[in-house]
Amino acid sequence: MILGELSSEFSHPVRRFLLKRTSGQTELSPMICILLVAGHGTVLETQIKNDDTGLYSHLAGVPKALLPGIRGKKILDFWWETVNMRQLFTEVYLVTNADKYKHFERWATANDFPVENVINDGSTTLEECLGAVADLELAIRSRKLNDDVMVIAGDMLCADQNFDIAQVIRFFRSKPRELIIYYELEETEKSSSRGIVEVCPDTHRITRFLEKPQAGLTTSRLASVVFYCIQRDTLSYLSDFLSLQPQQASDITFGQFWEWLINEKQRDVFGMKLPTGFQLIGQVGLSDYTKWLTLYSTKQQYSPAKPITCRSYARVGLMGNPSDGFNGKTIAMTISNFWAEVTLVESPTLVLVPHPLNDPTEFGSLQDLFCISRKEGYLGGLRLLQATCKKFHQFCSKQGIALTKQNFTLKYDTNIPRQVGLAGSSAIVSATLKCLMEFYNITDDDLPKPIRANFILNVETDELFITAGLQDRVVQVYEGLVYMDFSKKLMEEQGYGNYVSLDMSDLPLFWLAYLSDPSDSGRIHSDVRQRWLSEEPLVVEAMKTFAELTDQARTALQDRDWSSLAQLMDQNFELRRSVYADDCLGPGNLKMVQLARQFGSAVKLPGSGGAVVGLCLDQEKLVEMRQAFQEAGCVFCFIVPYNPSAHTVSGQH
Repeated sequence: MILGELSSEFSHPVRRFLLKRTSGQTELSPMICILLVAGHGTVLETQIKNDDTGLYSHLAGVPKALLPGIRGKKILDFWWETVNMRQLFTEVYLVTNADKYKHFERWATANDFPVENVINDGSTTLEECLGAVADLELAIRSRKLNDDVMVIAGDMLCADQNFDIAQVIRFFRSKPRELIIYYELEETEKSSSRGIVEVCPDTHRITRFLEKPQAGLTTSRLASVVFYCIQRDTLSYLSDFLSLQPQQASDITFGQFWEWLINEKQRDVFGMKLPTGFQLIGQVGLSDYTKWLTLYSTKQQYSPAKPITCRSYARVGLMGNPSDGFNGKTIAMTISNFWAEVTLVESPTLVLVPHPLNDPTEFGSLQDLFCISRKEGYLGGLRLLQATCKKFHQFCSKQGIALTKQNFTLKYDTNIPRQVGLAGSSAIVSATLKCLMEFYNITDDDLPKPIRANFILNVETDELFITAGLQDRVVQVYEGLVYMDFSKKLMEEQGYGNYVSLDMSDLPLFWLAYLSDPSDSGRIHSDVRQRWLSEEPLVVEAMKTFAELTDQARTALQDRDWSSLAQLMDQNFELRRSVYADDCLGPGNLKMVQLARQFGSAVKLPGSGGAVVGLCLDQEKLVEMRQAFQEAGCVFCFIVPYNPSAHTVSGQH
């Protein structure tokens, strides 16, 4: 899927799952929830009974679902609090066994759970238990249920105590068939112990289900748990499946049912990822139960208190720009001279903190407001944070990734000069996205780097109407020195270009200069896009030439041929000048170019305007040129490349 299409794509599922309107309120169509707690945990129960330490003697005979969970709650308490929402579920049922029925009856009366909705499957031992599939079928048959059903194992530990179950229902309503919840296995978990799903990343359809696969059968690490949404017209498949099984088969699992339904019956079933861990404690021992409980409790205890700080760096376009927006090729580099930094910390409500300098709300006088507005405009960084958060929520909803109900406070800082074409806006968006991904445990598999660059561009162009191309977002995602090919064929076939990180060792000393009072860099693009879309020969040929210069520059970089690279940088500027013309480039940019050339330096625009980047191989003239730029009122600095492989700052990304 091309992320640039997200705006139109998002609108369809939203219209589909908002089904009812009453009294002006939009509601989800209610469904039935069934909690399964009928398993016989003989291993865990026996080990608790025989434990010599005395630490667990008070838990002897307690059903698995009523054992202590995270934050001191019983495991079942968490699930009951999660689904006890009348606007989502018309009824909630609990299926247990005869051996533990009295425990759950007492639990129901103590927790305002309707006792009449506790279903007894009649089994008293592991040997005669019905199994999860048969227990679900019993609940549906005995209560004559004819609604969509959510099924959850009530004795399942969930690492995330804050996820929003309404998101699951919304995603289920947006799909035409069943929904299976899955998560990514922890490093210590073996795929052979779980039901593993293979999921199509574009449609979210589960292409194959493997129940506890042997090593080598699949590379997937996506594990299904007993957490499903089933449409009412599929409920009959449960009895069909059970009729195919041997009599008195008590070990029939839901995994086997999904294998049959997906792999054999070719029924469409979809998947939704929860960025958290689950542990079904059905047949685990005491050591496994305490291990997972400790691990999940530790995550809950410490993760909220740790702020997340992420940086994204300014960039300079060394070759090919601005052809990135015209199916060209470019080479760009992140620089550690300037950066944007975003900090996220968990908080009771969601707060976006204005920057005191970039988002001013107080001024010394009307004259002060006039001067600041004239120089810096009206648009600070707060809109970038807000637009990124909005787009992130849309992306996760569309991709079937359920987010927790945690809130956070976002604040940002940046030292990237404004309006000089160094990708300051996209740096803030990129850093914000990094924070959100870490906070919600979104992995590179969920949002791969090429798609991430598309996402950042989409935030700016679709949400904020900023004129931009992909180059800046790609190099800020990959970081370092990056070659980028945005050919039409690649963009149409895969939705993104070909991106290659280049060797950064022994680079020459590049320099950067920028205007102290720049104009809005976004205006530099002028009418070139319309001319390109109209296939004006001058523009079309220029973009092809930009791509050729970029390939030559890549060779020069690989060969360490700095003289050739310098010549190519000059050619890049002259080509750009021929397309955009002097009036569009502006007197400030032309003045800086002319000044650099007086000292024999190669020079070009690193971005949309307001700054120049250069390469001067004569060290003596380089010093003189620096002084000349400073005397002309420009800011001058030597570039310090940002090499991601050489930076591992603790607590920063």
